[in-house]
Amino acid sequence: MIKTLFYKNVQKMKSFQRCFTVNHGRMLSSQPSSTGDIGFNFQLTETQRELQQLARKFSREEILPRAAEYDISMKFPWDIHKKAWDLGLLNGFVPEKYGGSALSLFEDCLVIEEFAYGCSGIFNAIHTNDLAGAPVIIAGNDEQKKKYLGRLIEEPIIAAYCVTEPSAGSDVAGLKTKAVKKGDEWVINGNKMWITSAGVASWYFVLARTDPDPKASTGKAFTGFIVDAKTPGVTPGRKEINMGQRCSDTRGVTFEDVVVKQENVLGEVGAGFKYAMGAFDKTRPVVAAAAVGLAQRCLDEATRYSLERKTFGTEIVNHQAVAHMLADMAIGVEVSRLMTQRACWEIDNKRKNTYYASIAKCIASEVANKSAADAVQIFGGNGFNTEYPVEKLMRDAKIFQIYEGTTQIQKLIIARELTARFKQMM
Repeated sequence: MIKTLFYKNVQKMKSFQRCFTVNHGRMLSSQPSSTGDIGFNFQLTETQRELQQLARKFSREEILPRAAEYDISMKFPWDIHKKAWDLGLLNGFVPEKYGGSALSLFEDCLVIEEFAYGCSGIFNAIHTNDLAGAPVIIAGNDEQKKKYLGRLIEEPIIAAYCVTEPSAGSDVAGLKTKAVKKGDEWVINGNKMWITSAGVASWYFVLARTDPDPKASTGKAFTGFIVDAKTPGVTPGRKEINMGQRCSDTRGVTFEDVVVKQENVLGEVGAGFKYAMGAFDKTRPVVAAAAVGLAQRCLDEATRYSLERKTFGTEIVNHQAVAHMLADMAIGVEVSRLMTQRACWEIDNKRKNTYYASIAKCIASEVANKSAADAVQIFGGNGFNTEYPVEKLMRDAKIFQIYEGTTQIQKLIIARELTARFKQMM
């Protein structure tokens, strides 16, 4: 009932201007804009503020107090996932036609920043549907969307994005998992690795090579499939013990003679690489928003501690070295948030956002790591101890520089997009 009421409420969002806004509550004005519809402003709509406050309340009351518990147990946070699902705070990307709330990417990222503030590990565990569902949004037909996106709304299940392999991470073109057509079916064989939520997912998006010619272009060699997790031959591996974000269920997945019906082929045969990469334009801003949430948490924890801790007869915030570190953290957080919002704004206005998505993901990931390291430094010896929150934040931050495209890959993309734009102006 709560979820139904919330979904009805958020339908009002679609009529509101998709604006470029500041999303951290303390920075927002509660007064309506007096400048009218100027296109560019920093004002949330009333419904967006309600959504942000709901997500913030949930994060502070349900996620943050249990972050350390799940970091230690490394169990999947099913209870938190189900509560968030009940409130309608998950699967915001699903269109209204298939039962979802049809949030804009900007609005979805309001929720994500708040969740990651509480714990980026729990965020990563319960928000994998955004990535797994993106290729379905891009290329799925009506029946596929109704069946697989609809299931995310009908019951609190998880989906997983199955692309990375033991020998192919950033080099997606090097994937070895193969799918061979036999009659009206496809048979998949291969191994995937570092798959988030692999052990708890109900269905996977799987990218496999369908053109046996090793010289075939990436744009024609791979096909996307939707594979139910209970299909015979699908075997998730052991849970990997990672440095951070430990409650996120990361595993390998083996596909051994897995039979998939033609109806589960996603889009055109041979076009899967395009769908898989296109998903990142939608999800890299999501990762950036999560990194901003973690960085904001680092800043808040460090600021609070610096106002309480005293050395040389005064609070350490009064020492210029500490004050400058806090200032650098604040600069990084604000700039990363704005860049994330720009990436969201581009795609919400149906513009190609690859350039901005990569910039947002790159800068937010770097800021999250620097903020975490600086927070530990400000805490001093206490920061190195598990009794204080910042050591976990530092462990959790590292993966932001790796998953969904490393920092180095983002810079390659940015440079490629930059030069292409520049050539168009010559």
